[in-house]
Amino acid sequence: MDIQHDEAKKKFRVEVDGYTAYVAYDIHDGGLDIRHTIVPEEIGGRGIASALVKTAYDYVACHGLKPIATCSYAVTWLKRHPEYEGDISSDYGGDGTCAL
Repeated sequence: MDIQHDEAKKKFRVEVDGYTAYVAYDIHDGGLDIRHTIVPEEIGGRGIASALVKTAYDYVACHGLKPIATCSYAVTWLKRHPEYEGDISSDYGGDGTCAL
């Protein structure tokens, strides 16, 4: 997967079969907070969301930031990957929610 980082738009994105999937983030309090994860239904079920979140949090590790999650998908991902030592945002609204 050729995941691209668009710093100006604060997104990690990838195009698959003509559809664009992405995670949108914000940087605050010394961390990168994934606020929203979008994978179109047409390309779902292929591990794209996981790859996008991992790429974002690997970027975090290389830049001295803390992984933070507001998006429920990213919250679940962090719980499955405790080695990333991420935090759940105080903006987290529960299962199935995102900040955008």
